[in-house]
Amino acid sequence: MSSAHRHEGAVPESGLDYDPRMTKIRDHCLLDEKADWRDKLKLIVSTMRELSSQTDPQRMVQLYGKRMAELIPRDGLVALSRRDLQAPSYRITRSSQWKEAVNPWQSKDRLPQFDRGLLGELLYGDEPRIIDDLEIAPDDPAAEYFAGMRSLVAIPLYDKGVAINMVVLLSREPGTFRHESLPEHVWMSNLFGMATQTLVMADKAKSAYEVVDREMQIVADIQRSLLPVSLPEIPGLRLAAHYQTSTQAGGDYYDFFPLPGGKWGILIADVSGHGTPAAVFMAVTHSIAHTHDGPPEPPGRLLSFINHHLTARYTTGSGTFVTAFYGIYDPAKRSITYASAGHPTPRVRHADGSIDPLNSVSGLPLGINPDERYDETTATFKNGDVVVFYTDGITEAHGSGVIELFGTERLDKAIRPCVSGPGQFLEATLKAVDEFTRGAPANDDRTLLVMQVADTK
Repeated sequence: MSSAHRHEGAVPESGLDYDPRMTKIRDHCLLDEKADWRDKLKLIVSTMRELSSQTDPQRMVQLYGKRMAELIPRDGLVALSRRDLQAPSYRITRSSQWKEAVNPWQSKDRLPQFDRGLLGELLYGDEPRIIDDLEIAPDDPAAEYFAGMRSLVAIPLYDKGVAINMVVLLSREPGTFRHESLPEHVWMSNLFGMATQTLVMADKAKSAYEVVDREMQIVADIQRSLLPVSLPEIPGLRLAAHYQTSTQAGGDYYDFFPLPGGKWGILIADVSGHGTPAAVFMAVTHSIAHTHDGPPEPPGRLLSFINHHLTARYTTGSGTFVTAFYGIYDPAKRSITYASAGHPTPRVRHADGSIDPLNSVSGLPLGINPDERYDETTATFKNGDVVVFYTDGITEAHGSGVIELFGTERLDKAIRPCVSGPGQFLEATLKAVDEFTRGAPANDDRTLLVMQVADTK
């Protein structure tokens, strides 16, 4: 401890200063039974208002010290703690003698530490105590903190039933502190101590959240980097995509694979759950899909390949699964050959305005049954037909406290009037979802992928 913290005298910066006039006004203490209750109530209400607005525990303690000096006049103060220490060790965390306040939560290394003496006796005694005629042994390691003092009151602050901290109020006169006021001092100080500890924990929780938030943002950035940077240019197709996570990172996934003969693989998938765990599985699914030996075709084979690796290494016992739709589009035939692993069936808005789902060939989601096989079928389109691929975050969207889901009927209603291209389909769908949920935050990841068949001329 530097000498700067051991200088005797008033310390305005610390919030624990004393006024020599306190001895003269002791008879007018607001906690005295003769004090007017209105004055006492006014001071206490004012104190509670001020303390309740604080977010920094250090500032809160300083304000409390100043206010308590009005309620309990004293000539000095020492605060001590044995938190994280073994008996009989303790630290002095605050003193009215210090020129500079030390934040005990941030600068423990600056706090003096002892393992004997009267302060240790009081703290490990675990009980409130008043000493009316104070005498300090010359070899007491904390003797300088008692210099000129003749009486004290020791107020333990309990945590889990043990006096972890203690406040010691000091007076230059013997017999200063009234024994009948001790219960009130202990009660009031412990309530404040619990409030301070709550603020400290809230501050720690905030710091921890900020760390987690930064890490989740990194995860989100990595996850988004796995999505296509731009949509491919496929002859005879116009494409648009929307990707929205319910938290920073999510488990939705879409991808495109260039294939021999000018064909393109189109994959959309949805990992069960939300947030970072889903994002991790999304990255795993992406990695598996891109390690397929040779071109990822036919569709059923790629889904079986992903399913095999998920069940063999990642999903057993975790309860996690992945729904997926994978189709191979042939621009020459305007057709898509596809297989599905429990994924919502895409909607087809025909050029004449009618809407139908693609024929269902759904198998179990990926990651459940290692022996699952995925059937395939083919659909052919006409010029102007639009296919809307989506994850269930669209059709299962709902507002706060609302049980009803958005559903496919509302999806069809949103896309039916669209005529000007895939971007309009995205906008119309997202607007309809937003109106239905009344602007509520997304409760699940939402992905839309729209392809419109168009003449190549």
